[in-house]
Amino acid sequence: MSTEAPSAVSHPSTGRQSADAALDALPRTAGGEQVWAALGRAGLITRAYRDGTVGAGVDPAGLEGLLTAVDARFSIAATLSVSVQLATALPVLAAGRTPVAQRALDRALSGRATVALAATDVTAGTDLTALRTRVRIEDDGLELSGEKNWIANTTTAASVLVLARHRPGRHFTHFTWVLVPADAPGVSVRPADSALFADSGVGHLTLDGVRLGRDHVLGRTGFGLPLFARHIGTERLAGAQWGVALCRRVLADTRRHLSGRAHGEGTLWDLDVVRQRFASCLLRARELRALVTEFEDAVAVHHDVTAAATLKAAAGATVQHVLTECGQLWGAAGFATGGIQELRAQAALFGIGGGANEVVLGTLADAAESVLDGLVRPGTPP
Repeated sequence: MSTEAPSAVSHPSTGRQSADAALDALPRTAGGEQVWAALGRAGLITRAYRDGTVGAGVDPAGLEGLLTAVDARFSIAATLSVSVQLATALPVLAAGRTPVAQRALDRALSGRATVALAATDVTAGTDLTALRTRVRIEDDGLELSGEKNWIANTTTAASVLVLARHRPGRHFTHFTWVLVPADAPGVSVRPADSALFADSGVGHLTLDGVRLGRDHVLGRTGFGLPLFARHIGTERLAGAQWGVALCRRVLADTRRHLSGRAHGEGTLWDLDVVRQRFASCLLRARELRALVTEFEDAVAVHHDVTAAATLKAAAGATVQHVLTECGQLWGAAGFATGGIQELRAQAALFGIGGGANEVVLGTLADAAESVLDGLVRPGTPP
């Protein structure tokens, strides 16, 4: 059984203060692996889950507190590394009941190891039913072959959670999760050519006839896609929470910059056109905050696919709007190394990772009737 400690969070602000203290000792240039280790050493990772137990599901307040604390200090790439593990990788790993899975989970919770989630395939993208990574499951073990590209934590992970097909065809029961030690024979890793996301440990994974025991199958054979669908919603919730924190941070920095930038007899902040553009960003950030508040339980507790898609689409659009507007308001100063234009390039991730905007908008369109019904106040005559 897992040795997870019970959560000590009594109030959301308590968790944030504890995370603040644990992370302040790290340099601002720390990568995702270092941040994860610091959170684990301080016993903070379990705060992201109800009752401090990964299998019980995420606790929205605890998850938000950790993401906010990390975002305030480190790069988008480092925060991505932490977010993927908290929201998706560890919950998928917790589905494993074998000793090998429990040991991997315990190491991750203590911060002694990072975990990579390798779902999307080199040839399939977001169409998981088209992936070609294969696992052959036999009585005495399993054999895994395939390739996964652009996976966060690949270069730092001790274990990789690999989604593979065990049967040909596109049926949703043809896919299974496998826990793959990064040092197993046949596993090779190379870093992705991305200076923007190096701090996330992003890389490419090749599996060439990797042989493992059957105890490396996570959960039930054939339940890979349902398990992923259950937890990708949590990743979308985490992305929206993180989006709020990022927008608030960028807006606060931008307001300070505008208030201190001389213009005529005053500052840039005194210009009505500047204040109006800034206010439009405030409005978008508040709208995203309201959506997170409305839908966090629907996603975290009830695994509502439409609510998760709504949050993902809103986060992508909001972050893009806020970073674009603020980038313009910073002017030439925004092009400094580590400045807002670099941040803006990294933040494009919000419209791509975890399902591109077009994909999640399609999910919303499929649920058009229920979404429209939800716009009517209960008790109001049709």
